[in-house]
Amino acid sequence: MKILFFGDSITDMNRNKTALNGDIYSYGAGFPYIVASRLLSKNPKDYTIVNRGNGGNTVLELYARIKKDVWCEKPDILNVLIGINDLCHESAPGYGLEIDRFEKVYRMIIEETLERLPLIKIILCEPFVLKGSVTESRFAEYEEIRNYAKVVKKLAQQYGLHFISLQEKLDDLAAKYGDECYLYDGVHPSIVGATFLAEEWLKGFEKVEKELKK
Repeated sequence: MKILFFGDSITDMNRNKTALNGDIYSYGAGFPYIVASRLLSKNPKDYTIVNRGNGGNTVLELYARIKKDVWCEKPDILNVLIGINDLCHESAPGYGLEIDRFEKVYRMIIEETLERLPLIKIILCEPFVLKGSVTESRFAEYEEIRNYAKVVKKLAQQYGLHFISLQEKLDDLAAKYGDECYLYDGVHPSIVGATFLAEEWLKGFEKVEKELKK
């Protein structure tokens, strides 16, 4: 079973883009690495884990590279986590996507992937944010990510895809332990945050895996 993680720096987390699939450095230092560790330790022959996160990407940049990085890889499961750059880069003229265009391009990614890989299972992760060194000075703007998250959830429901909720759980954990314990700058996960993301992802994956084995 091939699982491909597609997204921005939260997925990328300094992966070595020249490393071969399976090289420890190809997974990056984020939640795909932890997922790979958990799954491959169960049975290294059952899973192939591919990280195709690129730091700074918006949904438009995912669409631009989807043929090479997703369709040609022919994964059984595609995980998408995107949104924070579309939002935060809106303050920079000419960059980022306002929410209606974000939805249109995300919809294109889903529809064209299902058209080319009709047996694929797609998991959509909820984009998220907390207060931190990157976000605190403009946190009211960053909280708009909750509306982008609603779009992602709506798309998952419309296309019958799997959706992984993250923001509310992160809010609860951050209230208890502190925002920086989970997202060290308000955007990128710490080791605790990456482990949280991986554990939530694995819970959703159990359902997807059961469907594939039917």
